[in-house]
Amino acid sequence: MEEVTTIGLDLAKLVFQAHGANGTGGVLFRKTLRRHRVLAFFATHPPCLVAMESCGGAHYWAREIGKLGHEVRLIAPAFVKPFVKRQKNDVADAEAIYEAAQRPTMRFVAVKSEATQASATIFRTRDLLMRQRTQTINALRGHLAEYGLIAAQGVGQVAKLVANLDDADSCLPEAARSMLKVLSDMIGVLDTQIGQLDMEISRRAKTDDIPRRLMTIPGIGPITATALAALAPPSEVFRKGRDFAAWLGLTPLQKSTGGKQRLGATSKMGERTLRRLLIIGASAVVCQATRRGAPQGSWLARILARKPRMLVITALANKMARTVWALLAKNEIYRAPVLAR
Repeated sequence: MEEVTTIGLDLAKLVFQAHGANGTGGVLFRKTLRRHRVLAFFATHPPCLVAMESCGGAHYWAREIGKLGHEVRLIAPAFVKPFVKRQKNDVADAEAIYEAAQRPTMRFVAVKSEATQASATIFRTRDLLMRQRTQTINALRGHLAEYGLIAAQGVGQVAKLVANLDDADSCLPEAARSMLKVLSDMIGVLDTQIGQLDMEISRRAKTDDIPRRLMTIPGIGPITATALAALAPPSEVFRKGRDFAAWLGLTPLQKSTGGKQRLGATSKMGERTLRRLLIIGASAVVCQATRRGAPQGSWLARILARKPRMLVITALANKMARTVWALLAKNEIYRAPVLAR
């Protein structure tokens, strides 16, 4: 019997599809596996290369199948899609995963450990609570505006809106007042939960080595530093800092052809959470430089003098991303450049 060298595994909730092939690409089996039989199948199979799409649950299956002696590689779904032939189904997807894994220039996703995924959970939870708080505040604003009660924008102005609920002289009907009280109580609960998560993030930033080093970069605080440590792949995955910035989506789209270079808007590919945090940090640095003035002759001062503010923020976020990669790759701390006199 010919030896299977590579298996393309299409993941699902209950029914998985496996595509096995030999070293020359010959198909040896196409097998449907129920969820509870996946690990038993790979436990009895000789060690080989197992390729999967990087989707929900992929890192769990990569760790478990890797423990059985197989080499596991995860591929971004966007890189698998071009290999799907004709109609899309589980069999075609498994074969496409196998085909993509055979490409010598294919880029693979690093498998995350349980600890890394656990660290990332705090940021996903915080983002969810922040969105829920924003939705609730907007709902409260909208309902009170119907009765002519408004306040300035911003989370800090919510207290003025809530004060209208406690004011007996306001024009709010009692039926509306009791319902809007539910929204205000929900905002208070979300504020408390977000504050607890922020405290936990600050604690991790002070005790972990990587966040402490990253916080030496201007514009990177505890939240961004711990997010980078939890969500970013290992620095060895990227050849240089520009590759890391491109992975974050902080480089321009290219539409070049015929030897002519055409650069478009920022690509916004990659990890959205990290990109947003770096943009926020860069915006804070630019705002401070605008108010107090950047050091004369510095990179920031030169680019602020000739470029629009939003372009400067994006460029600075790109620069921060490349600095982050350098610190992680070289295991150093940030040292501000010395200006020539």
